[in-house]
Amino acid sequence: MKMDVIGSLEVRWIQGFTNKSIEFVDSKTVCYTSGSHICFLNLETKIQSVLQSPGRGIGALTANGNNGIFAFSEQKLSPSIFVYIFPELQLKNELKGTAQLDYTSLTLSDGGPYLGCCSSFPDHTITVWNWENAEPICTQPQVGHDVISLVFNPLNWLQLCALGATSLTIWNIEKSANFHVLKPSVIELPATDGSFVERLVPTSHTVSEKLPYFGPEMPPSAIAGLKGDKAEHIVTKLCTKARVTPTAICWTATSELYVACAEGFLLRVDAKTLSVSIPLNPTTADAIHELRQSNFQGLALNKNGLIILGKESVVHCLQIKETQISVTQTWQLERPFTTMMYSPDYETLLLSSNTGQIYMLNPTQTDKTVKVLDVVSGNFVAAALSHTEKKTCVSVRDSGELQLWSQDGICLGSLSLQTEVTSLACCPIAQYTAVGTASGSVLFIDLNKEQQPRLVHQVHLYHTPVDHLVFDQEGDYLLTGASDSHIYVLDAKPSKRFSVIGYTVVPGPILSLSAQCIGERELVKVLALCAGEEGKTHDGSLLTVLSLPVRDLAGPDCVDRHGCLSTHVLQVSTYEVPHPLKSCVLGVSEVFAYCHKKKTLQQFKLPQDTDGVSSQQVVQLKPEQEVRGYHLGPVSLVLSPHRLWLASVSPDGLLRIRETASMERYIELHCHSCRDGGAQSVSFSADSQTLLTAGFKGGSLVCTNLRIKGVDAGKVNEATQYSQSMDHSLKIIFNTENPILVDLPEWGQGSPAGAENPEESEVSVGVETVDVTEHNESYNSLLSAPPSHPTWLEKRREAVIKEDNDQYSETKKNMRNTIKALRDAIQDAMRLNENLPDTDRVEQQEFNLDIEEQRRLEAMVEQEATRVRNEIEWEILEKRYLRDVLKRECWDSMKVKGKTIKAFHSEHEVTNYSLKEQTEKEMEDLQRVQNMRKFEKAACMHSGLKKSSNTTSAKEEEQGEEGRAAESAAVTGSLSAQLGYSNPYLYDQFSLETTEQRINQIILLQDVICRIKTAFNADFEAVHRQKVQELNRVKGRNRHIRGIMLELDMTEKLSEPSLTNSEQPERLLTVDDSEITAEKYLTPEQKEEEERKKLEEERRLAAKGDNLRDRALDDMMDGVLEVKKEDILKMEIPPPEFVLTKPGIHWSEEEKKVYKEYEKKTKDLSEEKEKYKKSLETEMKRLQASTKDATEKFDETLTKLFKKKVKCEMAIYQERLKITYLAYSVLVEEEIRNREQELKLKLEKMVAHKDEIGEEVKRHEEEVQLFHETYDSIVAEDKVFDKEFRKEFFDVPSHVVDQLYKLFKRRPRVQKMRTQTDNSSNLFKEQYLCGSLAPDGLSKTLKAMEELDAPENIPEGLNPSVWERFCLVRRMKVESEQKVKVKALTLAEMQAFLQKRRDEDKAAQQEIKNLSDELESLHKEKNRFLMNIMVQVLLKQGQVEVSTTDLTADYTEAVLLHRSVLEDLNRTIRTLGEQKITTMVECKDFRKGIIQLQWEHKMMERQIEDLNNKARDIQMLQLSEEPRDYLNETDQDSCMSEQVSSLEKTIAFQEKTHQQNVQHRIKMIEQLKRQAAKKVEKNAIVEQQLPNIPVTVGERRHIYEAIDSEENQAAKMEERFKEIIQKKYLEDFVRAQVEELALLWAEVNRLRMKNFPSLDQLKHN
Repeated sequence: MKMDVIGSLEVRWIQGFTNKSIEFVDSKTVCYTSGSHICFLNLETKIQSVLQSPGRGIGALTANGNNGIFAFSEQKLSPSIFVYIFPELQLKNELKGTAQLDYTSLTLSDGGPYLGCCSSFPDHTITVWNWENAEPICTQPQVGHDVISLVFNPLNWLQLCALGATSLTIWNIEKSANFHVLKPSVIELPATDGSFVERLVPTSHTVSEKLPYFGPEMPPSAIAGLKGDKAEHIVTKLCTKARVTPTAICWTATSELYVACAEGFLLRVDAKTLSVSIPLNPTTADAIHELRQSNFQGLALNKNGLIILGKESVVHCLQIKETQISVTQTWQLERPFTTMMYSPDYETLLLSSNTGQIYMLNPTQTDKTVKVLDVVSGNFVAAALSHTEKKTCVSVRDSGELQLWSQDGICLGSLSLQTEVTSLACCPIAQYTAVGTASGSVLFIDLNKEQQPRLVHQVHLYHTPVDHLVFDQEGDYLLTGASDSHIYVLDAKPSKRFSVIGYTVVPGPILSLSAQCIGERELVKVLALCAGEEGKTHDGSLLTVLSLPVRDLAGPDCVDRHGCLSTHVLQVSTYEVPHPLKSCVLGVSEVFAYCHKKKTLQQFKLPQDTDGVSSQQVVQLKPEQEVRGYHLGPVSLVLSPHRLWLASVSPDGLLRIRETASMERYIELHCHSCRDGGAQSVSFSADSQTLLTAGFKGGSLVCTNLRIKGVDAGKVNEATQYSQSMDHSLKIIFNTENPILVDLPEWGQGSPAGAENPEESEVSVGVETVDVTEHNESYNSLLSAPPSHPTWLEKRREAVIKEDNDQYSETKKNMRNTIKALRDAIQDAMRLNENLPDTDRVEQQEFNLDIEEQRRLEAMVEQEATRVRNEIEWEILEKRYLRDVLKRECWDSMKVKGKTIKAFHSEHEVTNYSLKEQTEKEMEDLQRVQNMRKFEKAACMHSGLKKSSNTTSAKEEEQGEEGRAAESAAVTGSLSAQLGYSNPYLYDQFSLETTEQRINQIILLQDVICRIKTAFNADFEAVHRQKVQELNRVKGRNRHIRGIMLELDMTEKLSEPSLTNSEQPERLLTVDDSEITAEKYLTPEQKEEEERKKLEEERRLAAKGDNLRDRALDDMMDGVLEVKKEDILKMEIPPPEFVLTKPGIHWSEEEKKVYKEYEKKTKDLSEEKEKYKKSLETEMKRLQASTKDATEKFDETLTKLFKKKVKCEMAIYQERLKITYLAYSVLVEEEIRNREQELKLKLEKMVAHKDEIGEEVKRHEEEVQLFHETYDSIVAEDKVFDKEFRKEFFDVPSHVVDQLYKLFKRRPRVQKMRTQTDNSSNLFKEQYLCGSLAPDGLSKTLKAMEELDAPENIPEGLNPSVWERFCLVRRMKVESEQKVKVKALTLAEMQAFLQKRRDEDKAAQQEIKNLSDELESLHKEKNRFLMNIMVQVLLKQGQVEVSTTDLTADYTEAVLLHRSVLEDLNRTIRTLGEQKITTMVECKDFRKGIIQLQWEHKMMERQIEDLNNKARDIQMLQLSEEPRDYLNETDQDSCMSEQVSSLEKTIAFQEKTHQQNVQHRIKMIEQLKRQAAKKVEKNAIVEQQLPNIPVTVGERRHIYEAIDSEENQAAKMEERFKEIIQKKYLEDFVRAQVEELALLWAEVNRLRMKNFPSLDQLKHN
């Protein structure tokens, strides 16, 4: 039961920006959505007002700033649209449409009370409403699939533009009186390259006249088998180029439409002609550079031009004149924006972004943007109200943004924590807040400086997110909870540096945490809801209550060494509830909880006397009170500070306040949208009268005030008194602790001074100095602790371990030494035990000192081995299963396995055809087709015999059969018949006319292919068996050859051919032991079996014993009693004994005879060996030759098989080509059938549409006729006023009547007056004039008539009563004229509407005619295709007279002719060719003679020229003295000898001179060495004098500088004069040398001419 009668909740302020849409409601006020509320923000005063949605949530939002109307939809099933007026915020109407789920877009018209909306899935309906009457004017279902925005034409409300994600549609509202209808006009957008291209493929079939003819080309819909409107939509989408993506639209004052595109295009659309132009194309070369890379996001129109918003934070003002475009102004923005709009007065430009920022720009006054609203994007995680004097609000978002809000909802400051946060809590004794992070840390934020909050401390407690943070009411402790079951207790006082006091562990993950201070007992009770089981984090049934003392908790006995709270300090009580709970909160002596399973709020009473109950005992609790809760969960509960009110929020967005005494009554407020996840947290203020709720996903924060009425208002006083008492008690602590908090340094800029807790100082070690305000990466690394960063508990334990190690290090060392000595003693005993006899030796296990530890280790090893063994077994099982599947699918299913035969002496190989077993269906189909063909052949034969007996003789019949045989051989189209594998039931290629025949032919051709493969496989198997036999023979011969080679002691390597895996593929399915490289694992049983077999073998060999006879036989005759012929090569004749003991001179005669016999036997044995060896070699060569011949013969057989395989392949491919042609023809016929059905369906729809239009035309014609009659009667009535005017004033003189008649015809100028007085700055001034605006025009006309009816306009001498009567008649006339005008406009609309319907009727009639013609054309083309059969003809090589390109002949222009025609033509060509060749030979011979004579003539001319050149060269030859002497010398040998002697003398002299030079150089070297030694001595002396030389040099420099400058100048002049004289001398010398050289060159030339006379010079010159 709601307690609205005693109280209510009022929204104080709201923050958030939900759906990122913003609208103007007037020139200075904007509205936007925040959760379930609409916020109104005044741009000048920044005053905010809020309107709560009357429904559940807010969906689409729109507003019209010209008339102050805004509308929005709700978020629920069958949503409504609410229309409000601003600023009264009064509901004008609720529109209940047909939408089932939601509305995607809303728009309001400037030209009247009209609203356009588009619904979402599943109806996608566009509807236009008259929101004043709440009636839909017109609707169109299933047309708004991708509509994201609707915009009315400001000049004509009968035009509505729908912007889709990839499309643009203009909807025209056509009206006839009160009947309206929506008609779409789809705008064809250009392609992404700027071109206007229609569909890439035609919508109907096309026929090609080219050869070969494969049938008509069908449209994609027929190929895909699609039908209906959906098929056309899919085909249109697939068969068109990529179009531009529209992003924003804007109407102009001329009813044109500008469209901005994501690709940077700007389009202009004429709404009347639907023509599209491209003023801005970024792909062209002359495009504006600033706009070439733009991605347009928004459009707006102002007085100066078109404002366009780019994605690069730039706004341009464009001036467009026809096809010329220019940028007149550019604004650079601070950040990217997504939407842009102008205020109704076109003075303010509003920019908004997805991140929640709203900026304002006044282009006419300034170029700077002004921030209007800055709502940081992101969802709120938690929010809390501060309990200090400042009464601020703190919130954190999931992105880590912490914000500080004032009481009025103004953002005071923010801090980006740069980490993911999970929880929040405000301290009551100091101005700071604690924030829990997802990395397990708790951050302490100082809030004293509201504009700049700062991080002052951080402690890492968990490796999991910190889910709960709770302060007790008096601010003594901060308690934390997470899913790892640990609750940490921290000192909340800044003076204690937020030290960690200790921790405790509860049973299971913590789902809820709350605390209460019990003042009279000075206790802090903590309630934790635990899941009880690890991994269960949704609900729990265990309640753990911890009792902490307020004082003496920091003593040494309160925690153990690891930081765990002691039992004598911490009292723990555990309770269990009957049903699992989602959340709970602790009261004074009761617990309030929410059970989602039962969807109820429950109250439990805690037992007061728990002294006798142990901490391990679980007490059962039953609910004392239980009320109905929420439908959705989980629910968050919070108890007010004075413990009398219980607040709860849920995912449905409802906030409820209950009294703890009676939970049946509650106050309810819908704060957040259920679609966005509702509310997730709620917080009370210190006085319990203000609540703060945070949304789950909507990004909204709502602050509400609690108002209590009537008798219950006294409870508000109780809350206020409790708040004042708490403030008074905590003020002393606040005044003490808050200054300490202010003095704390910023975290990271210095360690806390005077840190008393060593653990806290350890936490701060290693932190680098950072600036929190910069929020750089180092600051981020401080906040988000990595998983490896140790927690406080881990550091504490490490410290304890280190302390223990330091304390007991000596004891541990002594124990290690003792253990080492004991180990050495045991090892010595084990070694001694191994040397003892078996009777005294003890077992190995006796030396184990710790049998249990050994068993534990063995069990652990066995467990690990079992795990690994199971994994391996599963892996083996998986591989076995995979192997079985592969074998079943690829091996067992094959009737004939794939096999290969390889040649012996080459890489040549032949593969068989792998065949699968034919299925039953295939066999049935084949049998059915064969039976059908039998019946058909029998029928044809019967009819053929009957006809031949009546018409032809037997001879003609025989000739016909021969002709048919020849014809069938010519048109078979494959080699299968020649190979003997044809099917007798095959159809003739020229008789395949129906689809069934073609399908049957495909089945028969597949059978032919199967026969070819089966026959080849039989031959293949015979050859394969032959190879196996040949391999066996080769192995036998090789065995014999190997024995011969062994006897001949040869090591030649033999060729051992064998079957490969491809020749024997079944070997791949078995694994030999030799293929396994790993050592075989033997089980203990297998090992025992191996040992047993080994012992049996040893016993068998021992029982056999030592046989002396066998051993003697082996030694003497190799174990045999007879000497075989094969052993003759091993025989050796032993020499006599005396040969080894006596020298040859001491032999006796007898011994000499014996020796001669020995030599003879040896010679005979060697001859026998040679003969036997030659026979063996001959036998080996014979065997090798036999092997080679056999293998070569087999290779020839394999070659023949390969040739047969090639022919089979040719036949198979030919049959497959036939199958391909037939399948293609069947497919084309199916496409033709699909196209026929599609055309019939279109025709039926169009006929039905034509009937509907016809009925509509008839109905509207009747309506127009009736209305025309009404119009004629009104016009007639209007004319009656003119006729009856003089009769009406019969009592007035005629001249006065004439004057009154002139006044009767006079009318006020209403339109001109309105135009002159209209000074509005609105760009869209003139609205569309229609019949609906007539009442407004009549009222304005009648108002203007009051001026004409004024007494000052009365003619002179006219009675006032007559004037009144005249005014009345004139008003009646004006009203009648106005009615005529209205009726005329309405009649014109109705006639125009009727004409459009007639045009549609004609268009439908024409479309029906086109469809009928296309259907008829398709029928003709189908008949042509069925009659024009594709035939495959097999031509021999040499019979193809077509040029071949790329190994494939092009038969497009080919003609099939009989062979005799070509042979006759070739014979004629050959005869003419021979004649031409004879003539050409005669011409060649004659021309050859001419060419030979010409060549001889040229040769003789060249010889004459060569001889003349040689003669001239001899005459002009110039020789020096040496050649002349050589030529004149007769005795060349003596001359050479003289030269040699002279050269020898010269060489001897040069050697002597060389020796002298060497001696001279040696002397010079010795002299130089002596000089070098002297120089070294001098250098040593100079080095000793070197320190004094700089001083001397400096003195000399000063002396020279002191010399008079005139002397220096004179010296320089004298030196310059000497240089000039020397230069002149050198120039004269050079000139003389040049003249002398010129004379010498002239003399040289003269002497050359003199020494070289020219013979016959005159002739050649």
